[in-house]
Amino acid sequence: MSRDILPFIAPDVSALAKALNRELALAEGRPGHVQLLNMLARATGYRNFQHFRAATMAEERLAEPLPSPEPVDFALVERVSGHFDAEGRLVRWPSRYGHQSLALWVLWSRLEAGTVYNEFEISVIIRNGHLFGDHALIRRAMIDVGLIVRTLDGREYRRVERKPPGEARALIRRVMARAAA
Repeated sequence: MSRDILPFIAPDVSALAKALNRELALAEGRPGHVQLLNMLARATGYRNFQHFRAATMAEERLAEPLPSPEPVDFALVERVSGHFDAEGRLVRWPSRYGHQSLALWVLWSRLEAGTVYNEFEISVIIRNGHLFGDHALIRRAMIDVGLIVRTLDGREYRRVERKPPGEARALIRRVMARAAA
């Protein structure tokens, strides 16, 4: 069986040492090879070694290393990017909530910061960003997850300025790069 070489980066070596110390204190006896791999992966923010491996392999496939202090699940980014066509439009509404909220960040990135939109204007932007014909669903979902806000009477919509999580930044980059190509 061939062995994949996976780069291991810990943004904070002190936090890594503390996490490993906690893991080793909970282990019974001397941990084996697989247990040590899982401990190292958990100490850097992954669920286990398989999660770390899948994210690292997806990052290599996407060929977009993302310098970030937080671990990015590139396998998730790869799965969600499959919901977008070559022009960057959302082809279908993802069935999983985590995929839906991540996909909404791409549409959020197309709204201008500080701009006040009326319902028609924001609906046009959303309609141009998807292909399945339900802009109201997307608009409501963006409000529910806090990416846009609207006045009580529904006349004004604004993008909420937040820093996207690492997966959202990677997905936005991936979708925009495919659309530009």
